[in-house]
Amino acid sequence: MPKKILSGTVVSDKMEKTGIISITTVKQHALYGKNLKRTQRYKFHDEKNESKLGDIVEIEESRPYSKDKNWRLVRVITKAGGSI
Repeated sequence: MPKKILSGTVVSDKMEKTGIISITTVKQHALYGKNLKRTQRYKFHDEKNESKLGDIVEIEESRPYSKDKNWRLVRVITKAGGSI
């Protein structure tokens, strides 16, 4: 079974070898049709501390690194100041 891959914006990089990514999805209400914005946050393992606040990154599902850190950094798609 392939591993899940997500991409989103880094909202925190204050921990050692750990970052927090925020992923926003827009869904439509089943009955009323109003657009609802949902935000989910994931902790990910960043071995080299290469992701910074505001970067757009790609993370992949992995083994548990801690109680609530089950993702690892695959690559930095876009740096906060511009592109790579």
